[in-house]
Amino acid sequence: MAIGVTTTPEKSKPSGSFINDPQVRGIFYQVITVVILVAVVYWIADNTIENLKRANIASGYGFLKGRAGFDVGQSLIAYTSDSTYGRALVVGFVNTLLVAVTGIITATIIGFIVGIGRLSHNWLIAKLSLAYVEVFRNIPPLLVIFFWYSGVLAVLPQPRESAALPLNIFLNNRGIAFPKPVFGDGSQYVFYAFVIAVIASFFVARYARIKQEATGQRLPVLWIVLGLVVGLPLLVFLATGSPITFDVPVAGKFNLTGGSVIGPEFLSLFLALSFYTAAFIAEIVRAGIRGVSTGQTEAAHALGVRPGLTTRLVVVPQAMRIIIPPLTSQYLNLTKNSSLAIAIGYADLVAVGGTILNQTGQAVEIVSIWIIVYLSLSLSTSLLMNWFNARMALVER
Repeated sequence: MAIGVTTTPEKSKPSGSFINDPQVRGIFYQVITVVILVAVVYWIADNTIENLKRANIASGYGFLKGRAGFDVGQSLIAYTSDSTYGRALVVGFVNTLLVAVTGIITATIIGFIVGIGRLSHNWLIAKLSLAYVEVFRNIPPLLVIFFWYSGVLAVLPQPRESAALPLNIFLNNRGIAFPKPVFGDGSQYVFYAFVIAVIASFFVARYARIKQEATGQRLPVLWIVLGLVVGLPLLVFLATGSPITFDVPVAGKFNLTGGSVIGPEFLSLFLALSFYTAAFIAEIVRAGIRGVSTGQTEAAHALGVRPGLTTRLVVVPQAMRIIIPPLTSQYLNLTKNSSLAIAIGYADLVAVGGTILNQTGQAVEIVSIWIIVYLSLSLSTSLLMNWFNARMALVER
């Protein structure tokens, strides 16, 4: 008996217009987009070159070798009015970096304290933390800067009536005067001892963490680290005959002499950005802690762990996975908000660059330097925080 096999004819692809192909359309639109972008960039570049020629302004970065001819209020590196424009920009960059680093550290500390305080069972602490967040979070950062500069630091006593603080520190409306270290022969050994102590502290902390994971025993890491970081340089300092001395500020009839001074411009910018950003960090910390299951806290209490240790060793480490990504954004905002320093005369990168722009007219070059520097700072911060976030991520056993 023959068995018949029936076959169905193969369906042919519908023939349509070539432009109806999704892949072809996608490539076409991408090419058009690239062409338009290139045309716009070319038009901007050509227009800029023509305007510079019309204004008799030479393009390029050769002007950075010219004499600056202006002073800078605060400089962490050697600088005079005879220095070059490039040196002045380096001074502004260092000042910007100083504000960003110190502000990030301070804002993080304050933010964590206030964020945990918002969750406190103490009614007064919780309400004070709430008031702090609501006040600073709803005020523009520029007004906070003016508040510290004109409302707090400007009303301090005159230099001849400076408020004397412990450790030969004086406070007045020109800033904070404090003893200036003078490094003599052999002081480099103290620095080497400090570096060795920091490296040793890292290995001690790593060993303590491994031992705790293996045995459950906790070492007094804090006291060991303090002993290394403080004790070892102190021993070397005494052994080398005290090579570091201090130039102490002395109150005169009209002014202070000696020591170092931190000006009110830096103080107001540093305090404003720290307190302002800390309000946002506090909310991030509160949200991160809320994101941790309450069962974790209850389990720790059931094991007899004290509330303070529960927060530090159980809740916060788990909350960090939630806290770190938005925390990175706040660090970037603080760094970029430091450009508001120009409003109170602090010599940051933008203020110094603005002075150079007014003297040379090299607007394109100065703006490009601003863009490159702030972009580099932001990307570096993001890379560091992404690495830290990866370290804090849960690792499956």
